Amino acid sequence: MNDKKGWGATVLGWFVVSDDDEGQRGEGGDASGDAGGEGAVEMPQVFVKDPPAAIGGQVDFKAVFEAAGIDEEQSGRVARAQDLLASLPGETPAPVRKQIVEASLTAFGVSIDKIIEGGVAEIQALEGYIRTGAADTQTLLAESAARIKKFEDEIQRIRTVMDERVQEQQAVTKACNDKKLGIQQILEFFGQEAVARVVQAASARRAGGESAAGPVSRKER
Repeated sequence: MNDKKGWGATVLGWFVVSDDDEGQRGEGGDASGDAGGEGAVEMPQVFVKDPPAAIGGQVDFKAVFEAAGIDEEQSGRVARAQDLLASLPGETPAPVRKQIVEASLTAFGVSIDKIIEGGVAEIQALEGYIRTGAADTQTLLAESAARIKKFEDEIQRIRTVMDERVQEQQAVTKACNDKKLGIQQILEFFGQEAVARVVQAASARRAGGESAAGPVSRKER
């Protein structure tokens, strides 16, 4: 890990925690993988066109590199070096692996400088893709939070209206019941039989008094 010190001021997005790092982050690296501190590389404009969306979190690396203006030849050089390095036994000492890889690439006429240039471009494209996605995510979260707040305010307003309507209905019910009790006292004063007689007579008048010409009025006793 100490050998990586200072890379943050050379290649944007260099610090990435891997299994070989034993869970440690590169010196000066922050949560986004960028190296902080004085002399750190600023974020360049890496994309020449809009990068592809990562549907379901799946990244189309070829399309990302193309959006960053990295052609297949550049990516091919980096991939060839990766494959060559991966083909060597893991116990091979690092200096020996370096000699083998460099000698093999030189034999194939592959420029080491071009590989480095392509690798740097790919790393910065990936870092740019991370930051672009993070910015879009933050925008979405902010907009969604605002919408949720709006809905929550509307829900609270509706709840308030509901509570007020329930309270109003309770007040109406109490007022009407109190009024009914007052009227009921008068009806009880005249007696249940009298009330029943009047109710039945009124029902009979309504039933028998309606005709094509309309109800017939009768003088009450």
